[in-house]
Order: sequence, then structure tokens, then C-alpha cells
Amino acid sequence: MPKDIVKEVLSRAKADKVSYIDLQFTDFLGSIKNSTIPIYTLSDALTRGVWIDGSSIEGFARIHESDMYLMPDPATYALLPWRNHEEGGRVARFICDVYKPNHEPFEGDPRNILKRALGEAKEIGFDYYTGPECEFFLFPKTPEGNIKLHSEGNGYYFNLILDETHGIKREIMEALRLMGVDSETSTYEVANNQHELDIRYDKALKSADNTITLKMATKFIAYKYNYHATFMPKPIHGVNGSGMHTHQSLWKNGKNAFFDTRDKYRLSKVAYSFLSGQLSHVREIAGVFAPTVNSYKRLTPGFEAPVYACWARINRSALIRVPQVSKGYEDKATRIEIRCPDPSSNPYLTFAVLLKTGLSGIKKAMKAPEPVEENLFEFDDEKLDARHISKLPASLNEAMAEIENGKIVKDTFGDYTWKRYLEAKKTEWDEFRISVTDWERERYLQNL
Repeated sequence: MPKDIVKEVLSRAKADKVSYIDLQFTDFLGSIKNSTIPIYTLSDALTRGVWIDGSSIEGFARIHESDMYLMPDPATYALLPWRNHEEGGRVARFICDVYKPNHEPFEGDPRNILKRALGEAKEIGFDYYTGPECEFFLFPKTPEGNIKLHSEGNGYYFNLILDETHGIKREIMEALRLMGVDSETSTYEVANNQHELDIRYDKALKSADNTITLKMATKFIAYKYNYHATFMPKPIHGVNGSGMHTHQSLWKNGKNAFFDTRDKYRLSKVAYSFLSGQLSHVREIAGVFAPTVNSYKRLTPGFEAPVYACWARINRSALIRVPQVSKGYEDKATRIEIRCPDPSSNPYLTFAVLLKTGLSGIKKAMKAPEPVEENLFEFDDEKLDARHISKLPASLNEAMAEIENGKIVKDTFGDYTWKRYLEAKKTEWDEFRISVTDWERERYLQNL
């Protein structure tokens, strides 16, 4: 790292009276990992990195190749607001890239995987922008620490001045602001205790970093008020699950490459090819943007979770939607929104495969199918077949088969991570498959 940048970061940390540094990164399952160092070692960390044992991290190195090191990204420096008043001094964080001992980026680092996909886009002149809408549940906890689940719905934009979660979300948004993350809106979702925070549109790497930061801040601040925040896609049967709808566009030479004033949808040929690439590969990448057994409990018709591979403008049952934009801002705000990802996914990997599939559509100059503005939840299989509309996988097992038999995820992840991802997810499916659930005991124990 250049000496002037090191000097600038050290000066800032000194001015902020920082005593400890949290070095953060994710495993490929999206879990935030952390290594803490004292402030007096920060100069060395910025210059030479900090060694870690990669064999202890899901999807990273095998035991005989475990040594790796973290390199802090100075652009991600931020104070942790909820630790500003701790005894012993303030705590700041950096999001890090993971490197191998030979100083090469570790191929299994999710942040590096996204960087590789962004590099491919850059080679043909594009910058990829994303804006995720993160949905989650805030469940109150009992004095004993148990989580109290509720299934009654308040409905969209529910407003109750005395509702405690309103204050929690406001504090989350303020914490994000102090950390340099701009949130757009905070709303109530359909299910009781379900909420949404939207992150401002930005370049995909920063947007992914901001998503990780949002999830961390939400959990810490919820805990402070004796609430449990969960990004589990479907924590309660019979109500809507939590998604991570992701807005996307490509920019070229400072201009929105998705915008064309001559088109009735204001979409360019680039945009149509991009969304066509995503639709054609969406089954193959489902196991990345919907990566858990529980993800497929959300992806069922009837709960506003799109499962049909088509696009539309006003139809929210479609997989990809073209949102309306304010008059006069079409050249800046025209974008597409893919509605199937969920917040349990690793945002670096999700954005990487979304970009990779979109670029494949551009490189092949794919033509978009006709939009479908009818309610797809009312389509039967015959009508879906007639319109050539496929469905997302119905289970994690089915999704992993798509990844194993396809090429796009392997090409995005690289052989190393592709193999380990499949191995981890197949193990997860097998553990679920052989487990005995409460539903089975209630249905069969006394009747058979």
C-alpha cells in the first residue's frame, strides 16, 4: 500500500482516538469473520497484512495450505458507532481482501470473486452498479433470552408512533450514516416484525461492502434493545419471507448504458441483452442468490416471491422488473430490478453471478422475450409452457444440481471455490434431508 495512504489512514485513526481495529471479511456462505488488532500494529497491517488461519474458515484453504493474510481496504475505514463509548478506547473497522502467501489474491475470497467479474465488465467498457433492498425480521426477546415469533401482519408502510422498532431502525440508519453508508428508505413489510432498509445505488463492490455493513449494524443495534435481527429468508410459515431485491445497471463513459429514449420501456439493446442473459441462466445461479434450504421455503407462489423466469414493467410477480423512474431522471435512474435474491446470500457472490450472466447475454447479443404483465401466480403449467416461462428450482438440492451441471457459476467462482461451494451445500442438504422435523412428528407419530 502506498506510504501516503498509510500515513493518511494512521492520521485519521489517531484523530478518531481509535484503540482497536476490527479486520473483517466474509466466507463464501456470507458470514462476517473478524480479527481484532491493537492500534499500534495498524501500520504493519496496512503495509504487510495480518496473517490468518484459512483452514478454520468455511470454504477457504485445506489444512496443508492454511496460511493466508488480510489486507485492509483503506476505503472501508469506519468507526463502529455502537462501540464508541467502550472502556479501553474506540474501535474502527476495515473490510479486507484475502491473499495467499505468494502475495496473490486468494481465489476463494468472495470479494475477489466479485472483483474478477467487475474486471471482466471493465474490459468491455462497463461499470456495474447495484442497489439492494434488504428485508429482515426484528423479533423481541423474552427476559430469558428466547425469541418471540409472531405471524400477524401489519402491512406495508404500517405506521405506529409508539412502535419500538421504528426507533431501532432509525438508530440503524444513523449508525450507517456515521460509517459512510447512505441508506435510502426504511419501511415496514407485510409480515409482523418484518422490515426493509434500502442502500443507495452505487458501484457493485461498494454496494456489497455496504450490504455487509448493514447486516452487521442491524444485528448489533437490535441486540442492544433486546431484539433479534434475522436475515433468514422464511422464519415463519404462512407469511411473506424476506428478499433482497437488487436494482442493477451498467454505465459506460459516465453514461447509463441501460437507457435509450427511443424505446417504449426506455431500455437500450444492452439492457435487453443483459436481462436476457440473467433470465436464461437464472436456474443455474439460483443456488448462489438463494443459498440455503430455507431460501426455497420463501420461493413459493403466493407470497410475493417471484419464481417465474420472465420480465415486466408493472408486474411484481415477474422475476425481473423495470421500475418506474421520476420524469427528467430517466437517463440516470433507468435500471432493472431482479427480485429473487434473498438476504441470506453473500452479496459479493450474488452480484458476481448476476453480472456474469448479464455479460453473457451482452456478448451473445441475446434478444429479450416479450414482457409478461399478467399475474403469473394465476398461470397453470400449460400456460407457463406455452409462454416458454421456466421456474426457479424448488429446493436447494435441485439448485445444486443446476450449478454442478452448468458452467456459469464454475466460470465465475473458479474451480477451487465451485467445488467447495457444492460440497458445503450438498452437506447442508443432506443434513436437512435426514433430519426429523416437528411437522413429521405431529403428522405421523400418533397416526402410524
